[in-house]
Amino acid sequence: MDALGTDVTQAAARPTRRQWVGLVAIALGVALIVVDTTIVNVIIPSIIEDLDTGSTQAQWIQESYAIVFAALLLVVGRAADIVGARRVFLVGVVVFGVTSILAGLAPSGGLLVMARFLQGAGAAMILPTSLALLNATFTGKARGQAFAIWGSTIGAAAALGPLLGGWLAEHVSWRWAFGINVPLAIVIVAGVMGCIDRSPRMPGRSDIIGAILSVLGLGLLAFGLIEGRTYGWVTTTQSMDIGGFHWASGPSPVLVALVGSASALTGFIGRQMLLRRSGNSDKALLDLSLFSVASFRNGNIATLIIGVGEFGIVAVLPLWLQFTLGYSALQSGLALVPIAIGSFVASGASFGLADKSVSPLTMLRWGLVFEVVGLGGLGLFASTDSAWWTLSLILGLYGVGVGFATAQVTNVVLADIPDDDNGQAAGIQSTFRQLGSALGIAILTTAFFTTLSSRVDDQLTAAGVAPPHTEQLTRAITDSAGAAIEGLAADPRTAQIADTARTAMTDGLTLGGYLAAGFVLLGLIASALIPQNPGQVPDRRTPAQTV
Repeated sequence: MDALGTDVTQAAARPTRRQWVGLVAIALGVALIVVDTTIVNVIIPSIIEDLDTGSTQAQWIQESYAIVFAALLLVVGRAADIVGARRVFLVGVVVFGVTSILAGLAPSGGLLVMARFLQGAGAAMILPTSLALLNATFTGKARGQAFAIWGSTIGAAAALGPLLGGWLAEHVSWRWAFGINVPLAIVIVAGVMGCIDRSPRMPGRSDIIGAILSVLGLGLLAFGLIEGRTYGWVTTTQSMDIGGFHWASGPSPVLVALVGSASALTGFIGRQMLLRRSGNSDKALLDLSLFSVASFRNGNIATLIIGVGEFGIVAVLPLWLQFTLGYSALQSGLALVPIAIGSFVASGASFGLADKSVSPLTMLRWGLVFEVVGLGGLGLFASTDSAWWTLSLILGLYGVGVGFATAQVTNVVLADIPDDDNGQAAGIQSTFRQLGSALGIAILTTAFFTTLSSRVDDQLTAAGVAPPHTEQLTRAITDSAGAAIEGLAADPRTAQIADTARTAMTDGLTLGGYLAAGFVLLGLIASALIPQNPGQVPDRRTPAQTV
């Protein structure tokens, strides 16, 4: 009887085909929001030309999405527990699809920026709820396999976004970079509604003040991290113009935003503690007791550190490929495909490793080792004439690491979270991931462009170029993110300057690769704080409705 009972339990825990189809739909939803993070970087030149937008609008088209995305994650995570994760996910997909139509049809840069703000809200509803749905739908080994597919989707989508954007910009229209989201959104809604069970609704009340403080604090923090290099970290180095508002001098808007963020987040944490002490914990937006769970607390610390190194390099790599190696936008996208291939290889390997009882934490550590090797290899072997096959091998190793690490760090972080806190915990983990990514982009882009500027300036000065001319050329190369190199190379009189700029960009990428590898290595060290075999937290669920 015991043996029979065990078999029945195991059979009951085995996912059905319907659940696997639901997983594919959820993974497609995550792919939508990740692709829209990277695809816009490639199509911006086409948007500027078509809509005649200025540099400020072009910048906000890229960054408004990421700022709103990060700002809403905590609020959405808590809302998912109260309203139901599946419902919030579906609303997010619908919002994303509708705003993609608005973005694709936008007649002006201003309306496109507005559409991107709204897209960010839809994305914030999708990411944490996708985690909550997977955590609730799958158990045991199947949960690790489900997260492997989810994680490889993120890695593949981040790499394929530039490829898709480059192809659409060259052969169709930038508008279809948003238009293709619509049929996918319809498929995702149908798949989730048909294959994922309704989510439980847990009793709880809304904390409006906490929500405002959370959105304000995280939004300002994301703005500060993303815009620091543009406007200056302490004093204003470039005027900020948005919606008729003009900021041209004095303390940087970034410094003001970071101070405001610290104040808002301090107020937010204080309010959550007050609600807990006053017996209103069901109203709290953030259950601080979750951080008493070692796997959740230490896993989120590792997530933040890993996020700094993991995707920051992808922000500068396409620039180096295009302006140093001379790749087209489409060729640059193709060069990143090995990351996607490596992610899928890791996903397939995760299935076999889970069957052999290899723990998610072990796979996470293996993934981080692959990432360190890949990023370190990029720093070691990058040159002004790097061969495509060398880059493919290096980026393939990095992709394997991303496929393991991105999936399994989430699996580890959420492993011991009670069902009634799935949404909130997923929102917290997503927030740590996004803030780590934003911090990584800030650090790596600053290091890249600072190196580019200083190396060009030093080399031109050493070559005897007059200081005013040196400053002008350095600014032109840096402000164009390397795009000026092509024009310099076309003129025999400035061809040597173009070579200097290519070498400087390579030096910047080398530094970026080593920095990224260093942060991922720190994340690997931080993973030592995560318990190998964590104990389960007692289930605090209360009777719930399903939606």
